[in-house]
Amino acid sequence: MSTVRDELLVLADSDRPALRWREGAALRELTWTEYVAAAQALAHRLEARLDPGRPPHVGVLLDNGPDLAIHLPAAGLGGHVLVGLNTTRRGDALAADVRKADCQVLVTDSAHAGLLDDLDLGDVEVVFGDALDRPERIPLIHTPVAGLTEDSLFMLIFTSGTSGDPKAVRVTHRKVTEPAAYVAERLGLTPDDVHYVSMPLFHSNGVLAGWAPALHRGATIAPAVFSARGFLDDVRALGATYANYVGKPLSYVLATHERPDDADNPLRLVFGNEAGDRDTAEFGRRFGCRVIDGFGSTENAVVISRIEGTPAGSLGRPLDGVAVLDPATGQECPRARYDADGRVANLDDCVGELVNTTGAGQFAGYYNDPEATAERMRGGMYWSGDLAYRDADGWVFYAGRTSDWLRVDGENLAAAPIERILLRHPAIAEAAVYGVPDPLSGDQLVAALVLRGPLTPEDFGLFLAGQADLGTKSWPRHVHVLTALPRTATNKVLKRALQACGIGGSTWLREERGTRYTAAG
Repeated sequence: MSTVRDELLVLADSDRPALRWREGAALRELTWTEYVAAAQALAHRLEARLDPGRPPHVGVLLDNGPDLAIHLPAAGLGGHVLVGLNTTRRGDALAADVRKADCQVLVTDSAHAGLLDDLDLGDVEVVFGDALDRPERIPLIHTPVAGLTEDSLFMLIFTSGTSGDPKAVRVTHRKVTEPAAYVAERLGLTPDDVHYVSMPLFHSNGVLAGWAPALHRGATIAPAVFSARGFLDDVRALGATYANYVGKPLSYVLATHERPDDADNPLRLVFGNEAGDRDTAEFGRRFGCRVIDGFGSTENAVVISRIEGTPAGSLGRPLDGVAVLDPATGQECPRARYDADGRVANLDDCVGELVNTTGAGQFAGYYNDPEATAERMRGGMYWSGDLAYRDADGWVFYAGRTSDWLRVDGENLAAAPIERILLRHPAIAEAAVYGVPDPLSGDQLVAALVLRGPLTPEDFGLFLAGQADLGTKSWPRHVHVLTALPRTATNKVLKRALQACGIGGSTWLREERGTRYTAAG
């Protein structure tokens, strides 16, 4: 398997388009020869600032665009490690990320410089720099870099932090090139594709599902900052044929006004994870493209593929070695059994944690966090922290994070299946289910909803009563109707933020032992 450097060198003499972006009303473009040369020049400037006795780590605090897109191949050439810094982090949390990653240099721009004001960054050198429009071009050296292998560190990518403080995942060259080859082959991507990359390039989805497959095929990369209203204009202007996503971007685009010519665009394929069945189908219909949703995480150690025949609501088929294990016993959980109404009858037994039983997969550990690494790699197996169950045919159904396991009136409940049921209502655009402590014992079930149409508490109760596969304990006690759910930069719901609000400000309240909802107050 090749390194990122190997793949860049293959393209260093190609005059095919590599990087394309909008600059006002104009389009700008670099060929692969120009792209690799710009990366080489940037790497030369950065590495001249590094102390060879310390980790060669360069933090980058930038939004998606040509500058950030050039930092990836600059690190890929093998002389330093790129640290993707989350532009939504603030204050001491941002400073802690910089320190944890052992950054020597931090590159930013005027748009983000204020985030660094009054932060204790130690001796980190802050650099303001434009990766483009530099006259110098350093001759590209094709000889191997000493010590560079597929297992060398390419990048540090922080997890989203939905279930605790973000951890810096060690991303090796192999962790980039192998998934890129798999994605490109599975999706049938070609050198003629234009990859619209609007998911942050400081996160794994943007890198592994957007940038890296383009590198593998020698296709065109079109970096941009995601905008629901600007999505279709970008796709048309950039000639985008492929786009990647994580979380709710499809839902946000679908919430914009539909026009008769929406399908008149070059987009043919969209790939990502965490979109619901309804959104993937509707997005494909409206924009005339194919949408493929999968399952993955920054660690990329548990892979589940949505293949032809995947049932509604299922994540798909797991790769060999991926199992659902009971965290207490380490044994595989029994398959789910359904009652006559389609409810899982043995939820307590069949829900477990998704585990790579063969080892770490492509997980290379967390940087500067041996305790968190050890927690993931218990017993020589990778424990994902994701709950799931499998049906009799082996299909995997997501049940949430381990923190999404609720206990209501003595019964265990998983959040994700309830969320899937709530999203059946056409007026509900987004749903987050979580627990808050019950004053007596266990949890009270809370649902936070974002609506796309009118919905009364009475109609909500009637809708729940019509869902035969919704158990009586799974009815939310409290409902918050919000304009938006709190999310990370990668569109994952921050349930910790919702839980911190408690039940104060509930919009609707269900009577304690009944099924009727009334306005709270």
